[in-house]
Amino acid sequence: MDKTKKSKSRRVVIIDEKSPVKVTTKDTRDNRNVTDTEDKETLAKAALTIVEDVLKAAVQSVGETKPCARKIKWITHGEFTAEKGQKQIQEFLSTCKFRIGWAFRTEFMRKEDVIHSFYYIYRVGWSLSSAQLPIAKVYTIAYFTVKINKNKPPEAPVDISFVFEDQTLVQRPDSICFQEGTLMNVIEAKYLLINAIKAYLNI
Repeated sequence: MDKTKKSKSRRVVIIDEKSPVKVTTKDTRDNRNVTDTEDKETLAKAALTIVEDVLKAAVQSVGETKPCARKIKWITHGEFTAEKGQKQIQEFLSTCKFRIGWAFRTEFMRKEDVIHSFYYIYRVGWSLSSAQLPIAKVYTIAYFTVKINKNKPPEAPVDISFVFEDQTLVQRPDSICFQEGTLMNVIEAKYLLINAIKAYLNI
C-alpha cells in the first residue's frame, strides 16, 4: 500500500484557568509525518483526553456560584411525595434568575431503598435556545437527591443535595444558586468538545 506523507490541520483545545472563557479552541498546523492509514486507537485516546480536560474546566465554575438570595422552606418527611419533591426543586430553581431564552425541565427518575433511607432522584436539564437555534442540541444537567430518613420524625425537613453533570462533589441548594455563566460555560464546553472530536476524526 502506498503511504504518502502529508501535513495536516488539527483543532486543539486550550484550557486557561485565568481566562474568563476558560475553554477555547484554535486551528494549528501539524507538520509531523502522517499516513493515510492513521491509527484510530491513537485518535480515540486523544479525543478522550479532550473530553476529560474540557468537562473538568467547565464544571470548575460551579464553585464560583453565588448563594441564593431567597431561602426555600423545604417540606417535611410527613408531607413529602415524589410530586411535591419535584415541585420544590422547581421552586428552588425559580429563585435563580436568567435571561430570556433559558429553559429548564425537571424529571423524576427513580426511588432507591438504601438501608435506613429512601433516595428520590430527579434530573434537571437546562437549555438555551435562540432564533438561529430554536431547538437546543446540548444541555447542562444536574441530579438532585431528596433523602427521606426512615428514622426521622414526620416534622423533620427532608434533606436535599445535588451533583452537577457527572461530578462527585455534592452541593446543597441553600449554599449556592445556579448562575447563567456556569450553565453557559458547560454548554460551550460541550459544543467545543463535539467540534474537537469531529476535527480529530475528520467527520
